[in-house]
Amino acid sequence: MTPEFPILPNPTDPRLTRAITGTDQTGAQVTLSVVEERPLTIYLNSQEIVTAMTIGDYPEYLALGFLRNQGMLRADDVVTGIDYEDDIETVVVRTQRKTSYEEKVKKKTRTSGCAVGTVFGDMMEGLDGLTLPQTPVRASWLYALAHQINTVPSLYLEAGAIHGTTLCQGDTPLVYMEDVGRHNAVDKISGFMFQHNIPASDKILYTTGRLTSEMVIKTALMGIPTLASRSGFTAWGVEIARQVGLTLIGRMRGQRFVCLSGEDRLIRDADLSQPDEDRKHRRKGAQDD
Repeated sequence: MTPEFPILPNPTDPRLTRAITGTDQTGAQVTLSVVEERPLTIYLNSQEIVTAMTIGDYPEYLALGFLRNQGMLRADDVVTGIDYEDDIETVVVRTQRKTSYEEKVKKKTRTSGCAVGTVFGDMMEGLDGLTLPQTPVRASWLYALAHQINTVPSLYLEAGAIHGTTLCQGDTPLVYMEDVGRHNAVDKISGFMFQHNIPASDKILYTTGRLTSEMVIKTALMGIPTLASRSGFTAWGVEIARQVGLTLIGRMRGQRFVCLSGEDRLIRDADLSQPDEDRKHRRKGAQDD
């Protein structure tokens, strides 16, 4: 039975994909459903912050999450309005607090994220002294989540060329987001959590993308203690995860996975004598390393 999440992209939304005709290796004509990319300019009050390339769904969550993960939106900030103008592809987040981030915006770091991720200022800002909750995670949860997430109808299965990120609690997926860049998908999750005041200490973040420094930093700043993926790691991502106490699990393929941080919080309770995952379900992130 297909799981029903409270929120996820609509694979049939005509704004998110486009039919494009080409030819295959034999010269025969083919028509593919291709993911759209469109710019979204994010403002914080009167200041233009960034223009991100995105599929265009849930722009309010993306803006909130991006600003939150960049340290421009504080946990105690009161958001007085979020104005999205579809015709000019702009979203303005308004806060009670006056803001000015001119110096921070000048310091840009392009990250390894698909569709070119960007972070502002010191990439490690906000991690000093941060220690995540020592929340246990069960291997049985990871196997259950992988099966549910990788079989749900999605833009990935419709058109490919996209990453998915899911907020989970135990073995239950709560919120599923997709975008051309894994950083955008994570920011949408962050914005959803911020707007709805969702606690992070007992959550798992599951992503189809690589476990890079950017992904680890965003997860840590969100306060989520576990990050899991079907894809691989970068050395700096692992180093940061160990520094902040993040449980980091990657290369999840069937019943196999590798834990490179937080081993003491991993409970191996799954029955490995059961049949391995069907290969047809190994499709999201299975060849992203």
